[in-house]
Amino acid sequence: MSEAVGPPKIFDRALLRRRLARSIAKGAPDFLMARAADDLLDRLLTVKREFPRSLDLGSPTAHFSQAVAASGRPRPLRASGHGGDVIIDEEAPPFAAGSFDLIVSGMALQWVNDLPGVLAQARRILAPDGLFLACLIGGASLVELRSALAQAEVEIAGGASPRVSPFVDVRDMGALLQRAGFALPVADVDSVTLRYDSMFAVMDDLRAMGAANVLAKRARKPMRRDVFARAAQIYAERFSDPDGRVRASFEIVWASGWAPHESQQKPAQRGSATMRLEDAVKASRKGDA
Repeated sequence: MSEAVGPPKIFDRALLRRRLARSIAKGAPDFLMARAADDLLDRLLTVKREFPRSLDLGSPTAHFSQAVAASGRPRPLRASGHGGDVIIDEEAPPFAAGSFDLIVSGMALQWVNDLPGVLAQARRILAPDGLFLACLIGGASLVELRSALAQAEVEIAGGASPRVSPFVDVRDMGALLQRAGFALPVADVDSVTLRYDSMFAVMDDLRAMGAANVLAKRARKPMRRDVFARAAQIYAERFSDPDGRVRASFEIVWASGWAPHESQQKPAQRGSATMRLEDAVKASRKGDA
């Protein structure tokens, strides 16, 4: 009998947890989390629901829990693999079905090995008509750094190793939410462009946030200094502004969906229209005449 094959191991999650814990203890830069938390608060303020039982799943800091509390709801239970109220594996949250009315997650799910599985778990532990609201780093993030490092390594070393994590594309997120069983799934993007003195300043910020390379198949040998120097040159040539500072793009992908409930709006059944499309177009043209 063959053994079940699990999802591929994309990330070294033990290394990730150590780096996040260390960066948080040192006071990691939180500008992206603060921006996302402000966005979360705005989104929650538009929803007229109480959400008495809520969960903050995997967020590396308390920003998202604070945003939920600021919206007038009870403070969420913070659960992650590196700190909070409960230490868990975000890929297998140990909660009973229907345990929460609201699940939020900030800047954490981009580092899970099985994103479809985590979304399905979130759907399982949501109560009927519960809301899932999460953000994660998107696929267009750090395109400048990826490009510069890859080009430099190809030029000097004859080939490129994976140096920056792969991230989800917003075009796939809606389908993933639907596949996980969420009703009314929505995915959208907040694009942010930051400016730095150099490529090395970008990388310093990533290390300080605990977001350096945690790929399971990352190169074990440090990148050569001449490759870094060439990458910084390429970065400055291709992605700098007239004042000499360089750009770093970040894409924050937002995903929301509801646990199905009979009270929710549903699409009309196929064949239930009371007017043919052709007749509706003709009526519209007559009204415009």
